[in-house]
Amino acid sequence: MCKYICLGHLIIMLYLIKEITPMVEFTNVKCTSWDKKFADFEYCHLKSVNRSFKYLSLKVNLHKVPITKIKVNFALLKRYSGYKPFLYNITFDACKLLKHPKSNPIAGFFHGLFKKHSNMNHSCPYDHDLLVDKLPTSFLNKQITGALNFPLGEYLFHSDWFAYGVNRATVDFFYTLS
Repeated sequence: MCKYICLGHLIIMLYLIKEITPMVEFTNVKCTSWDKKFADFEYCHLKSVNRSFKYLSLKVNLHKVPITKIKVNFALLKRYSGYKPFLYNITFDACKLLKHPKSNPIAGFFHGLFKKHSNMNHSCPYDHDLLVDKLPTSFLNKQITGALNFPLGEYLFHSDWFAYGVNRATVDFFYTLS
């Protein structure tokens, strides 16, 4: 009898521990094309299906293809009376990363956050439009809260996308970890 009661208590404790794990919630996304003759965003939005399911989608129409030289700068910022640098601010060669995924583990980790929901999964050249299709909060929850221990709060994932040494686009992705 005690065995079943102890098992019940263990199940309840495990459920409560699961319930207090941090959760990622999308709050906003802003996409800006700095050279509309080179590339433009067809769409860039968050969509709420219901109270618990939200996803991100964006599509970039590339007008001057093929693209063979891409660099990305991304920074992770945390909100403390405005957004301040937090932990990462790196620039990397995206073509090299896609050809040799282990060449930059940090950039590889962040690419892995959206790779399964994107067509940005092969090495250069890129001769087609770029998509991130229905990236759900649940996928990011597994990646961010499982691998990294970030403090709770509001964050901004800022990225600048350079082609041939010119900043062509900026994507700002806002989320909270609560």
